[in-house]
Amino acid sequence: MTEAIEKQRAFWNDWNASTREKGLSEVSTDQAEVVMSWLKGLGRRDLKIIEIGCGAGWLCSQLVQFGQVTANDLSDEVLARAAQRVPEARFIAGDFMNTEVGSCYDVAMSLEVLAHVSDQAAFVARISGLLKPGGYLMLATQNKPALMRNNIPAPAPGQLRRWVDRHELQELLAPHFQVKKMFSITPCFNRGLLRIVNSYRLQRAADRAFLGRVLRGVKRIESNLWLGWTIMVLAEVRR
Repeated sequence: MTEAIEKQRAFWNDWNASTREKGLSEVSTDQAEVVMSWLKGLGRRDLKIIEIGCGAGWLCSQLVQFGQVTANDLSDEVLARAAQRVPEARFIAGDFMNTEVGSCYDVAMSLEVLAHVSDQAAFVARISGLLKPGGYLMLATQNKPALMRNNIPAPAPGQLRRWVDRHELQELLAPHFQVKKMFSITPCFNRGLLRIVNSYRLQRAADRAFLGRVLRGVKRIESNLWLGWTIMVLAEVRR
């Protein structure tokens, strides 16, 4: 294991233990809701699924209802605990770019991983090679225009970070995938006017005043303007 990969492994073991193993954010639950709807739309329960960058394995417990699940992540300590929580899934620890994870998958899942890999084009290409003809990529990644409107700490040692916007993402995917759906979800901000508009406190006040639907409509407009925290993509592999 190279020094760079070892630093990443240490960071993600610590981050997952202190964050994902303690609970999920609104961002994560919204992502899960979207990919679950896509999986249900396939109408199958015999899928062969791989989740790349599964972290604490929180999504795997939902994925197993759709078929055989393989999950990979660099954070080996966290994966050992995930395997105890979700014994129905197969967990493989290691650097995705240099670890054998199988092939001929129907679906590849990757939530908030793309921004944290060193070679994004190679990452996308490797995913495409794992899929059967007609296989699907279900991807969520941080939306650069939205995150740049937030105050976010600088990357920690071992934390790679390169956000993309929808145009950059389309360019990355185009050689290997045909994009079926792409949109943004979950506007959330911690500075400026957008922080107030999207605050949980304001949403609660609006609900009490029977104006919750209006505020949720505003958030839908923000998402349609590509101000959601997450870009969601459903794409079919090119063959």
